[in-house]
Amino acid sequence: MAENIPRRRLDADARREEIVRVTLDLAAKQGVDDVTTQDMARAMGVTQGAVFRHFPSKDAIWLAVMHWVRDRLTAVLGRAAEQGRDPIDALARMFTAHIDFIAAHPAIPRVLTSDHLHTRSQPLRQLVTEIMLSYEARVAGLLEAAKAGGLARADLDAHAAATLYIGMIQGLVLQASLLRGRRSLKAEAARTFPVFLQAVRPSNP
Repeated sequence: MAENIPRRRLDADARREEIVRVTLDLAAKQGVDDVTTQDMARAMGVTQGAVFRHFPSKDAIWLAVMHWVRDRLTAVLGRAAEQGRDPIDALARMFTAHIDFIAAHPAIPRVLTSDHLHTRSQPLRQLVTEIMLSYEARVAGLLEAAKAGGLARADLDAHAAATLYIGMIQGLVLQASLLRGRRSLKAEAARTFPVFLQAVRPSNP
């Protein structure tokens, strides 16, 4: 007997976004590699065929997931930076906003670092690279502005500092994942960022 699956009427854009969100939720619970289109369909209460009416393949779904991540993260970081009193404050607000975004969507780091996805999807790999380089350039730009305003060391290598900035976030996320609840991502981030600022700011005369 065919299973009677309840359906919700959504337009195409809303259904695609639902698929993306459900995919992220499933990845957080069971890992990127174990998520199937059947899992997605079951979680949404639709048939597997309904999923493929909106995406031609599973890889296309993961690419849509990364576009969703890029767009939401860019907006979150943009709002945070706009609230900054100066370039250093903007960097601090962006750092906190990024940590909060990851805490709300814990599957994102898994997607970004999934060898399985990256080795089989060149478009996904290219998109992740573009996201990283764009983010690094944004941070480096703020650090250069901080240097120009006397808020950062005149001899600061802005590119290296931007790499370190992003590396801090990646390291904190990895630590939180490995320790699984023994350390708070947000608490560790709050302890770590001031150390970064000490290295960036000018030495006291």
